[in-house]
Amino acid sequence: MADSNDSIPLDTEKIYFGGKEHHVRTRCGSLSVIVYGDQHKPALITYPDLALNHVSCFQGLFFCPEAASLLLHNFCIYHISPPGHEFPFWHFHKFLQLGAAPICPSASARCVDDLADQILEVLNFFGLGAVMCMGVTAGAYILTLFAMKYKKRVIGLILISPLFRAPSWIEWFYNKVMSNLLYFYGMCGLLKELLLQRYFSKEVCGNTEIPESDIVQACRRLLDERHGSNVMQFLQAINGRPDLTSGLKRLGCRTLIFVGDSSPFHSEALHMTSKLDRRFSALVEVQACGSMVTEEQPHAMLIPMEYFFMGYGLYRPCHLSDSPRSHLSPSCISPELLSPESSGLNLKPIKIRVSHYT
Repeated sequence: MADSNDSIPLDTEKIYFGGKEHHVRTRCGSLSVIVYGDQHKPALITYPDLALNHVSCFQGLFFCPEAASLLLHNFCIYHISPPGHEFPFWHFHKFLQLGAAPICPSASARCVDDLADQILEVLNFFGLGAVMCMGVTAGAYILTLFAMKYKKRVIGLILISPLFRAPSWIEWFYNKVMSNLLYFYGMCGLLKELLLQRYFSKEVCGNTEIPESDIVQACRRLLDERHGSNVMQFLQAINGRPDLTSGLKRLGCRTLIFVGDSSPFHSEALHMTSKLDRRFSALVEVQACGSMVTEEQPHAMLIPMEYFFMGYGLYRPCHLSDSPRSHLSPSCISPELLSPESSGLNLKPIKIRVSHYT
């Protein structure tokens, strides 16, 4: 079976509102990477959760004006989609889907190590050195694994509702149910409900009295575009993941963790924080929020990220006059800036109280 990406144009800049799509051929198949910004700037790599891509997982964060100015001023953004999860584009405004076709299992990543190794191939393709990484849940696991395997290629981790241990029996069974649904019924209604419960809090998912929020409705529509076989391959890789606990203390980069207090993975994030080197890590708990803080409460990420980036000499544009751009390199950072205290990050978990709104 031929690679389904062979017929996809390499340049879809107009489709992605200023971004440019690249299809990077790796040992385990082709990956879609959407690039936003000046490629001379330091790189920020993103990786989404199961069944999501950069639109459904990071759009809320990049549509938040202050967060977007902070990130795009300091970084060139490289949105990596898991195999077969890329964003489909529409030809002449007609519903003709040309991307995210089913991928051949024999030519795709089969385990989390393959997925992590694909990221290295993406970095090499673009000629990138050490990068900042941002991942959500399953994507956070892949980026953490990548940081452990290739320490010199990661200078910082921003993890949202991360996984790091092997699946518990409950999660393993839950994932098996989803895998069976994908195999027999594809992206059916029940599967989408299970995924939405994974991503969002009950406050935005709605009930008989309160309608579900716009972000949930938008995510539901985007899930319709996923091919069940592609999602199942990613799910099977994540469900077979090894425990990373023993390597967390040896992570060679600073780590900032966000988690919603209504996330199914809240306890996982707390436990991960306890295993990290507390000198170089911090936890932000966001109230009234599920796993996908990037979509549900993106404004709660702004101040912690700003303080985190100060440790690298990076600032929001409004804080700059005509200062030259700071390079994202350890050699540019004074030892004092490497301490969380100097960056405004408390060693104890930070709780941000935000009022819920839709």
